[in-house]
Amino acid sequence: MATFFGEVLSVYSRAVEEDEEELDENEEDEQIRRELEEKRAVHLHWSPEITELLRAGNKVQCSSFVLAVGHNAAGFLSAYVLASANWDAVGRAVAWNERSRSGTGPSSEESACVFYRHKDDPSVLICHVTCYIAEDQLFQWTEKVFDCLQYRELTVTVLSDSSVADYKTADYLCSSSAPFLRSLHSSAFSDQPVCQSLEQPNIITGLPAAVLNHCQVHRIAAVVYQCYSDVTGPDSVTLEKYKPVLTKLGGSIRVESNPSTDVLRKFVRSTEIQSNLYI
Repeated sequence: MATFFGEVLSVYSRAVEEDEEELDENEEDEQIRRELEEKRAVHLHWSPEITELLRAGNKVQCSSFVLAVGHNAAGFLSAYVLASANWDAVGRAVAWNERSRSGTGPSSEESACVFYRHKDDPSVLICHVTCYIAEDQLFQWTEKVFDCLQYRELTVTVLSDSSVADYKTADYLCSSSAPFLRSLHSSAFSDQPVCQSLEQPNIITGLPAAVLNHCQVHRIAAVVYQCYSDVTGPDSVTLEKYKPVLTKLGGSIRVESNPSTDVLRKFVRSTEIQSNLYI
């Protein structure tokens, strides 16, 4: 800037300084966002055999994929199916978020999302998920897991938990009717479900919904069985409700008719805290 006498003066520009500060803040915010996205990324850790298979550009041969989401569904698989010596842990999924710290341990047994494969029939894969998968991680989890599987002749069965308080019906629902199953399947699923369909306006949410949506888009035969229970934690009555689902699958998936008490004790609380509040 020049004065009337031709003298050149340096001018302080607050606008330029504000632009530079805003640019620095945007770069810092972008870096924080990238670091958070990296931290919240879903990671799959497979056994050396499957890792080599995928590295060679191949897919895991899978004719039946059973996914259990929730403590009751996962407890059923652990007590009635995985308790036998016919299954090997072949992988785990790590999904960090504010409500879950799954996968921090060095071994798959310490993870809340574990994949098992049948020893005699490697095409049968089971996964149980007891950790929370955030909304922004659902698509990641589904895409990464199914990207490892071959879709041809694949059938997906999802077992899910839900509170009976979330079930909407125009009729009176007495407490004695819970727990009960409802089903929802993709258009490619041609078999007959073991229970009636989920009535409108009820919906499924979370990981079961993400998996069913993926199967619908890719024309994979899939069915979700949602168990509505009036008990917040795992209990033997709710676990029993899933038995007809896997019994119908048959094949290599053998369901124990009467699991041992020691096995059930790991998943079912021996004592329930009763409320003394009367209204």
